[in-house]
Amino acid sequence: MEFMDILANQAFWVAVLRIATPLILGTLGVLLCERAGVLNLGIEGIMVAGAFAGWLAVYAGAPLVVGVLVAALTGAVLGLLHAFLTVTLALSQHVSGLGITLLATALSYYGYRVSFPKVSTPPTITPFAEMGWLGLPILSQQTLLTLLALLLVPLISYVLYRTPVGLALRMVGENPQAAEGQGVSVAAVRTGAIVAGSALMGVAGSFLTLSAFNAFFFNMVNGRGWICVALVVFASWRPGKALLGALLFAFFDALQLRLQQSGAAVLPYQMYLMLPYVLSIFALVLVARKASYPQALMKPYRKGER
Repeated sequence: MEFMDILANQAFWVAVLRIATPLILGTLGVLLCERAGVLNLGIEGIMVAGAFAGWLAVYAGAPLVVGVLVAALTGAVLGLLHAFLTVTLALSQHVSGLGITLLATALSYYGYRVSFPKVSTPPTITPFAEMGWLGLPILSQQTLLTLLALLLVPLISYVLYRTPVGLALRMVGENPQAAEGQGVSVAAVRTGAIVAGSALMGVAGSFLTLSAFNAFFFNMVNGRGWICVALVVFASWRPGKALLGALLFAFFDALQLRLQQSGAAVLPYQMYLMLPYVLSIFALVLVARKASYPQALMKPYRKGER
């Protein structure tokens, strides 16, 4: 009965959508990169950098929208670095991505310490307000960034499957030799996809500081970037399924929080913390066995090679 009460509570579904928002944005970012054939393990650090840069800009007096743009620009710059290392220099995508995660995380923490050397409690800002004007029960209690995440799903799906740009991006991820034969610049398409995807990762991070919370603190991303990488596999590299996967993980995460708070919780709290990860891994295993991944994923390409 306790479980049904949780599901019948509107606040539960509001929390699900709120938890899913950064996952949707981050997963779409990873999806763009991998559709072009490049693995971007820099997402964890890019989200941290986006969270910090966007929050710092707003704390310095910039409007919230400008803070989001700053976060996107920060992600794009880090994505450009990843593209230079993996596309231009054809270095290991794994090593480059992990290096960017370490670099971006360290720079963000260093920037915070330099900016606030004597502060023990993180300074706060006024975050995005809820969209009460929208009139929809669950969406009206979200912010503009959640609406942006939801709108990006059909938009990216349309671009991927209904436009020449999307066709070129998918060709580069499947068969870069054939794409080059059709006059498509593999390097340019891959670089553009990485920069755009990394910008979305930066926005995903900014959601945490500009919408979900009102401050920046260490470890706030808390592995969400790695979850996004797994969700892309769960989604079979499709935007619509990426939305479903993000909502599924958020459902389990919100459920474990409610179970811990309810009087029906009889297990150690660590078991509830494990719940969304265990169930998501189980779902991932079931789906990934039949997933059709981009054939050129993680394969460096040099112009003229066959």
